[in-house]
Amino acid sequence: MKKATIWQEEINQLKEIIQQTPLAHSVKWGMDVYTLEGKNIVGISGFKSYFGLWFYNGVFLSDPKGVLVSAQEGKTKAMRQWRFQSAEEIDEAGIMDYLQEAIQLENEGKRWTPEKSDSLEIPQVLATALEQDAVLLENFESLSPYKRKEYVGYISSPKQEKTRTTRLEKCLPLILDGKGLNDQYK
Repeated sequence: MKKATIWQEEINQLKEIIQQTPLAHSVKWGMDVYTLEGKNIVGISGFKSYFGLWFYNGVFLSDPKGVLVSAQEGKTKAMRQWRFQSAEEIDEAGIMDYLQEAIQLENEGKRWTPEKSDSLEIPQVLATALEQDAVLLENFESLSPYKRKEYVGYISSPKQEKTRTTRLEKCLPLILDGKGLNDQYK
């Protein structure tokens, strides 16, 4: 069953515009996503106060209308949104210009690549546990860099030391078993 949205008519208008391009429709993460040769170009979704287009590599768009915003400043790196609050704001010609530029950038191979961070700042509570237990240290170091990063992020994110300690205690058996933090969900 498809969930109802207050923006259904407006979203359908955006779909009709996108269908004039060579982009292929798919549904990813529960929303409409349009791809070019399997690469995400643009998505459409509606929220309580707005509906919009998500350009996956929007950071590279020239944005002549100045309409693109970052979904979460400081967190979102490449994706940019064009938000609308009414059907009257839908500018078909402008949207087509942005879509054509996004397609051109994809054809040119212009794509955001995440920055690699070589250093992993281990929180003190985890560092102490690793220093005190050689088996724990060995198992932690045998995990993939991604899994180590998951643990470090999970343990270090709380503000209170008590919460960091509680999280460490939950993670110890997983690390000793050689499992990643989120392996149970895969």
